[in-house]
Amino acid sequence: MKKHTIWILAIVMACAFLGLLCIQIFYMKNNLEIRYEQFSQGVRQSLLSVAVHLEQDETRHFLEEEVNRVESQSIYAQRLGTLPQQEGVKYSFSTASGLEADLTIKGDMNEISKLQNGSVVSRSVRSMQDAYHDHYLYQKGMLDDVILNIITTASNRPISQRADSTVVRSYLRQQLDTMGINLPFEFAVVNRNGVVQYRSTGYDAATAATDNTFVQTLFPRDPSNQRYFLKVYFPTKKDYIYHSISFMFPAFAFTLILLVIFVFTIIVAFRQKKLSEMKNDFINNMTHEFKTPISSISLAAQMLNDPAVRKSPTMLQQIANVVGDETKRLRFQVEKVLQMSLYEQQKATLKIEEIDANLTVYNIVNTFKLKVEKYGGHITANLDALNGLVEVDEMHFTNVIFNILDNAVKYRAEDRPLNLTVASRDLDDERLEISIADNGIGIRRDDLKKVFDKFYRVSTGNRHDVKGFGLGLAYVKKMITEMGGTITAESEINVGTKFIIILPLSKN
Repeated sequence: MKKHTIWILAIVMACAFLGLLCIQIFYMKNNLEIRYEQFSQGVRQSLLSVAVHLEQDETRHFLEEEVNRVESQSIYAQRLGTLPQQEGVKYSFSTASGLEADLTIKGDMNEISKLQNGSVVSRSVRSMQDAYHDHYLYQKGMLDDVILNIITTASNRPISQRADSTVVRSYLRQQLDTMGINLPFEFAVVNRNGVVQYRSTGYDAATAATDNTFVQTLFPRDPSNQRYFLKVYFPTKKDYIYHSISFMFPAFAFTLILLVIFVFTIIVAFRQKKLSEMKNDFINNMTHEFKTPISSISLAAQMLNDPAVRKSPTMLQQIANVVGDETKRLRFQVEKVLQMSLYEQQKATLKIEEIDANLTVYNIVNTFKLKVEKYGGHITANLDALNGLVEVDEMHFTNVIFNILDNAVKYRAEDRPLNLTVASRDLDDERLEISIADNGIGIRRDDLKKVFDKFYRVSTGNRHDVKGFGLGLAYVKKMITEMGGTITAESEINVGTKFIIILPLSKN
C-alpha cells in the first residue's frame, strides 16, 4: 500500500471518529441539560406545593380558632338563658381557596319541615327567608372576621408556629416523592436578611451558597419586611443527574477504545511501511554487495577453463587466492546478517573479561592507521583516561571500534583530508568515556535519530556509492548495550560526526 493511501485512510477514519465523538458529546450535553431542567422544574413545583399547603394549614388554624370562639360564646349564652334552644339545618359550602366550612341555619324545625314539604303560606315563607338572610349575613360576617384576622395578625405569629420544621420536612418529602425525586435534601427557613430561623441537621450555609440552591417564598402575601424564604439543596444532586445518563458512558468508553486501536493500527501501518522500505533497501544493498564477489568468482572459474592458465602454477595460485578472498567476503556478509537476526531474537552470548580499554584502543588505532593513510587521512589517539579497566567481550569490543572507524572512512568528505580522533577520559569514578570523532560529511538531524536502527542507511548509502547493509551501527548499539554501556551520536552536516561510548569501569 502506498504511503499517501495510508494517509488518506487515516484522515478519513480520524474525521469519522471525531465526528462520532462530537455527536456523542453533544448528545450527552443535551441530555444533561434536559435532566437538570426536569429536576429543577420538579423541585420548584414541589416547593410551591409546600408553600400552598402551609398557607392552607394557617387558614385552617384561624377557622378552627373562630369556630371554637363562637361555640364558646354560644355555650356561655345558653347557660345564662339568653339564647333559646333551637334546632337548625346545617349547610356545607366551599370557599374559592378550596377550604370547606359549615353554615348552620337555625329556626323552628316544624316551620322548616313545612317549608321543605311546600305546605306553608307565603307569609311564613317570607318570614323564613328573612330569617335565613339574617343568619347568612351573620355567618358571612364571621368569615369576614376570620379573613381580617388572617390579614392583620397572621404575619405576627412566629415562623416556627406558622411553618413547623417537622411539617415542612414532611411536606417536602411527600411532594418530592410525588415528582419522582427520591433524594436526600437539606433545608432552612431564612428571613429577608438571610438570617437562618431554623434549619435541618445537615444544612451547611457555605454549601448552600455555592451549590444550586432552590428558594421558595413562604406566605407571599405577608408584608415584604416580614417575609420568610424556604431554601433547599440536594447534596447528591450531581450524582443523581449523572447516574441518570450513565448508560452513555460505556458507549463513550468503547468509542475511545476504538479510537486508540485505530491510532495504534495507523502507527503500525506506517512502521510496516517503513520496514518494507528498509527491507527493499537491504535487498538492493545486499544484491550490490554480493554482485562483486560473485562476479570475481565467476571470472576465476572462466579462467580455470583456459588450458594456458591451468598450465601456469602462478596463475592458479592467484586465482585460488581470489576465490578464497571473495568467498570469505561472502561468508562475512552472510554471517553479519545471520548474527543480527540471532541478536534480535535472543540475548547474545558474551565472553566477559577484564581488559585495558586504553591498550585495546591503541592497538586498534595502529592497525587502522594504514587504511586511513591510504585515503590521505590522519588518525590521532588521545587516551587520557587514568583508569581504563573495563569488563567487556574483547572480540566484540574490538569489532565495535572497527565498525565506527570504518564508517568514518566510508562517509569521509571528498573535498578535505580525513581527520580521525580517538580519545578516552575518566567520566567519574565508575564510568569510562571513549569518543571517536571525524570531519566527514556529517548526518542530518532526522537521520541521526535512526542511525542505530537495523537496516537503516542515510541517503548517501542508499544511492549505493557506499557499500553496506545498514547493520554496522545496529551491531554496535546491540553490543554496547549488552556490555552494560551506552552509545550516542552527535553530528553536523559538512562538519563531522562524533560517537560517544560510555562503559562501566571494572569493580575489581
